[in-house]
Amino acid sequence: MKKFFLWILALMIMISAIIYQRTTGPTYPFRGEIQTGDQVHKYKLLRSHETTHGAPITLPDTGDGEFSATLHFKRYKTADAITVTAFEKKTLEEGGSEWVAALPVQPAAGKMEYFVEVNTANSMIRIPEEGADNIVLRYKDPVPSWILWPHIFLMFFSVLIGMRTGLSALFNVDDMRRLAFVTISGMTLGGMILGPIVQKYAFGEYWTGFPFGGDLTDNKMLIMWVSWLTAVAVIGTGPKKKEGICRAVVLAAALVMSAVYAIPHSMRGSELNYEAVDKGVDPAEAIGTGD
Repeated sequence: MKKFFLWILALMIMISAIIYQRTTGPTYPFRGEIQTGDQVHKYKLLRSHETTHGAPITLPDTGDGEFSATLHFKRYKTADAITVTAFEKKTLEEGGSEWVAALPVQPAAGKMEYFVEVNTANSMIRIPEEGADNIVLRYKDPVPSWILWPHIFLMFFSVLIGMRTGLSALFNVDDMRRLAFVTISGMTLGGMILGPIVQKYAFGEYWTGFPFGGDLTDNKMLIMWVSWLTAVAVIGTGPKKKEGICRAVVLAAALVMSAVYAIPHSMRGSELNYEAVDKGVDPAEAIGTGD
């Protein structure tokens, strides 16, 4: 019965990690609301898009006959003049309509910063509000689903098993060792093998963390993997005389994993150096790490 409740607790932790990772970080949509009269209309503005075509920036159709909107954008971290383009009303295949304007497509890791101005019958709204940082969208090359989804599954599977292993260490349950080795196996395949392949497809480099760059996602993965590798090396495959030390090391690895997943995804990720590109450097050779 104890093991069952520990699995439930570990599952709750994993679900919390999924929700947190899906709603934070610099690549997840910028969300908000537009109010017209007594109606509230939710919007979701992109901050990540594939290089197959320009990113569509969409706003809901509020039904306001005097509604209009403009998209203001430029390349990120450049002195480019801001380009302004009007939103156009588009009919959706599934019915209804929305307002759409597109950002120009950029090479992989290229970023565009933008803001939106919305005019309604009663007000003018700036998104984000005046004084806030502009929204930043990063382009990435497509990643095949047969690589991406196993990577995502194995990373969250590793969180589930890792948290369950930490709980075993905390409550002195006898499945700690077996689960620790399952955790390190899932992290090795999902994070240290498939992760770099995903990175290669998306941005052209297998690894941009330590010691080659400052990609925080890669560095988080490395810290977490080393923590669990240390844990399994200490605990071995059988009980030790000082079992308390083994439990403490495993619990520490689980806490490191928790801390890693508390940091939003894609921070300080791949970023195209436009200054180098403007000097004639091939965009594929001008990618570093940024914000």
